[in-house]
Order: sequence, then C-alpha cells, then structure tokens
Amino acid sequence: MENSNTNLGSESVGKLLFKLATPAIIAQIVNVLYNIVDRIFIGRMENGEVAMAGVGVAFPIIIIITACSYLIGMGGGPLAAIKMGEQNNDEAEKIMSNSFSVLVILAILLTIGFKIGKEPLLWMFGASESTIGYSMDYLNIYLIGTVFVQISMGMNTFINTQGFATTGMMTVAIGALINIILDPIFIFGFNMGVKGAALATIIAQGVSAIWVLMFLFGKKSILKIKKKYMIPKASIILPVLGLGISPFIMQSTESLVLIALNSKLQMYGGDLAVGSMAIMSSIMQILMLPNMGVTQGAQPIISYNYGSGQLDRVKKTFKLCLLSCFTYSTILWLLLMIFPAFFVSIFNKNPQLLSMTSWSIKIYFAGAFMFGIQIACQQTFFSTWKSNNIFGFSST
Repeated sequence: MENSNTNLGSESVGKLLFKLATPAIIAQIVNVLYNIVDRIFIGRMENGEVAMAGVGVAFPIIIIITACSYLIGMGGGPLAAIKMGEQNNDEAEKIMSNSFSVLVILAILLTIGFKIGKEPLLWMFGASESTIGYSMDYLNIYLIGTVFVQISMGMNTFINTQGFATTGMMTVAIGALINIILDPIFIFGFNMGVKGAALATIIAQGVSAIWVLMFLFGKKSILKIKKKYMIPKASIILPVLGLGISPFIMQSTESLVLIALNSKLQMYGGDLAVGSMAIMSSIMQILMLPNMGVTQGAQPIISYNYGSGQLDRVKKTFKLCLLSCFTYSTILWLLLMIFPAFFVSIFNKNPQLLSMTSWSIKIYFAGAFMFGIQIACQQTFFSTWKSNNIFGFSST
C-alpha cells in the first residue's frame, strides 16, 4: 500500500523522487504505447500510409482536447498539493471537486463544438480527398469519448499529487493494456479500420476514467471529490485557470504548429509528407513522455515542500529532476540521429515514407537534447505557482 503525503516533507529527496518517479516513468512509457499503438496498427492496414495521414490530420483536434485536460489538471493539481503542504486539506478538496465539475463541462462543450465543426476544420488542417474519410471516421467515434479523456487525464493529476504514484500509473496501464488488446481485434478482426482504432481508444479511456473516479471517491484517497464542493466558484477556478493556462497554451500551440505544417506539407508534399509528419509526432511523444514521468514524480515533492516552506528540499528536487531529464533526452537524441530508420519502421515500412521521414528526423529533432532542461524548468514553475515564467521555456 502506498504511503500518504506526510513523507513528502521528511523522506530523503533522492529516495522519494525515485519512489514517485519510477511508477510515473513506467506510466508514461506505457502512455507512449497507449498513444501510438493506434498508429502502429493503422500503418499496417491496406493503404496504411494514407490512413495514417488521415488520422494525422485529426491530431490537432485531439491535441486541443488533451490541452483542455491540462488546463484544469495541471492547474489544479499543484495548487491542491500546495494546500496540502499548508495542512489545508479542506481547501485542496474544494480545488479538486471544482476541477472535476469544470472538466465535465469542458468535455460536453468540446464534444458538441467539434461534432458540429470538424469537417471544415479538417479541410483547413490539411485533409485531402484521399484522407478526409479516414479523418472523419476516426473523429466521429473518438469525440464520443471526450469526457473520458478529460476525467482520466485531468483528474489523474490529483492522484499523483497526493503521492499515490503507483495508483496513477495504473490509470494509464489499465487503459493502455485494453487499447493494445482491442486494437487488432477491432481494426483487423472486425474489419473496422480506423473506426476500430478509435473505438478501442475510447473504451480504454472509459475504463481508465472509471478507475480514477473509484479512487478519488473512495476511502484510500487523502483528498475526496465531494458533492458539496462541486459547484464551480470563481474564487477557486480562476487560480486553477491562471496556473493551467500555461500548459494549455503550450499544448495548443503544438496543435497550431501541426495545422500549419500539415497544410503546407499537403500542398508541397502530398499525403506522403503528412504521413511523415504523423510519424515524427509519434516519435516526439517517445522523446517527451518519459521526461514527463520524472517531472510528474517531482511535482508533488516540489509543491508540498514549497507550501510548507522547505525550500532547500525544493532546490534538491529540481536539481535531481533536471539532471535526470537532460541525461535521458541526450541519450535518445543520439539514438535518433544514428538510427532514424529504426524508429520510422516501427510505424510503416513503405520505402518512400521510410526514406522521407528518416531524412526529416535529423532536422526536426536537431535540438531535442535540450528538451530535458526545458521540461524540468517548466514543471518546477508549475509546481510552485510561477506560471508567468513558463512561457520563456515554451517549446514553440
């Protein structure tokens, strides 16, 4: 059984970071599979490169949906941890319960908005006559599960922020396992193609969302979602939005970058170039997410000790986090520069796509060894409620 948050202020920083970061790293590695397994199977369909390009065109919408979960989860989680460090669990529960309500409201608005406007958006994002059908098929089903994305991703932050890293890891692992099992069954067994990939994803996200809610409404959680605190209040939500706006903007600008790239790639390189971009976006997740695991492990330690005034422990945690992230980014950067074709072949073995993407990787990821420094600094600012400083470290 996991320990409560009381150790966050007293246990050795190195030991504590290892304890919290290890399951978070495992969760993020699993999350890589969760996010790219659809694309791996889609790439092995008949006309897989075109289908992958179609799903790639839909990425900006998926990124925006994810960004909204960051807006609330990464805004509310650190604030709740700071309140816990101040020994004010009641206020932390208000933050968490308000955040839950707002996530559900956002999910409803996103589902309705994208259901109505998805087709013109997809054409604007770089869809072609060949790919629009795949994009529409994927999104028509994926959007049904928007509420599951908001809850499983947005509320899982409140599990990790209490120090229950293993439980947070299980949120991702359960969903990933279900997705990996269902993908080939739906895509190939039931011959559903990209519709099957989307259906497998939302079922997996639904199960993860149920897992999160069972924990946060249950007895083991230090903080509980309480009905009496569910009505959103401006005094609670505005600080959450103030802190969460930075990760939201950074994630959303990634969507804008993809929109700009896809539209120009479609114009000058066609579906093959858009498919190449989809593969590089997936590889980017491989590069980023394990670092996110380390910083997720560091976040509750930094926030709790910042709230309790133990700034020496905050500094020690930041230094360890920075070193770990930089080391990982540098190693993976070297592997990408030396063996680009290996990473591309995971998704598709089309000779033209393999050649184009292998060449592009060396340019696209030229400065990727610096990602570790960027992520460690960003997360430290999040964790200490210094949102105004984050924009200087934005990847875009």
